[in-house]
Amino acid sequence: MHFIVLGAGAIGCYVGGRLAAHGQAVTLVGRAHALQPIAAHGLRVTDLDGFDHTVPAGAPALRLAATLAEAAPGADSIVLLCVKSGATESAARELAAACAPGTPVISLQNGVDNVARIQALAPGLNVLAGMVPYNVVLRGAHVHRATAGHLQLQRDAATERIAPVFAAAGLATVLPPDIRAVQWGKLLLNLNNPVNALSNLPLRQELLDRNCRRVFAALQSEALGVMARAGITPAKVTAVSPTLLPAVLRLPNWLFTRLAKRMLQIDATARSSMWDDLEAGRVTEIDALCGAVVRLAAQQGMAAPLNARMCELLGGPRLRLGGAEMRRMLGV
Repeated sequence: MHFIVLGAGAIGCYVGGRLAAHGQAVTLVGRAHALQPIAAHGLRVTDLDGFDHTVPAGAPALRLAATLAEAAPGADSIVLLCVKSGATESAARELAAACAPGTPVISLQNGVDNVARIQALAPGLNVLAGMVPYNVVLRGAHVHRATAGHLQLQRDAATERIAPVFAAAGLATVLPPDIRAVQWGKLLLNLNNPVNALSNLPLRQELLDRNCRRVFAALQSEALGVMARAGITPAKVTAVSPTLLPAVLRLPNWLFTRLAKRMLQIDATARSSMWDDLEAGRVTEIDALCGAVVRLAAQQGMAAPLNARMCELLGGPRLRLGGAEMRRMLGV
């Protein structure tokens, strides 16, 4: 198998790096500024469980390419799509132009509608959904998984072949019966991304701020109400049921820290990818997260004012807000 990672960011470099460290053929496709440190120093891959391996620059298992066409996808290629949701349409056009019909394309992106957007522009490809549960930090040529979890991939003949390869490379993978429910379950967790980005705090520190958690809980509660109206039952993707998680988040710190120990097993420096985007002046994925809740609400004849407000806050000038100030601005 030849794995082509389209979008050599944090997730792409971690998944691709683990595969290359195991000897699988991997090509990372990305921009020059992202690939230059790897070309110079190799790719160091670490995780919170102690894994630490550097794939040397020039190693046969790891190639770097500026475009998908340069990566030369062939009959044995599997594309792992790891671009941000805002780049989905441009990536889909690139996929349609460079890949043969039937090529498996696995979306490892945040959000719930990327597969449909890709299929609309690249109808001949075998586009499949995936869910990445963990936080990954990329700094130059070092990528680090900062939280735990299992990759979840849409069940298909292609993913049934891929899952054992992923597992052998240290990427624990499951094929759930309903990937759509998993995506909505993950979206509920991703509603913390804008809270974390606005707080300007590391994830663990932000989750220990009860005011921040109450904003996160309010966004989740609103989203759960919209999903219920739409007949969507989100999958359980953490130790706590999606319907119970808002109540757990609202608990006082002394009790939250006891009941949510697994949630707090995060590297002290880890932050959300949305924080990274804001710091770098890039467009965030707020439209794929809170925006998806707002759009689903509109389809059901409802409003989702809290998620809509988050879209406004993340769409304007860079803000840094404490948890109490966020609560005041959202009225929760």
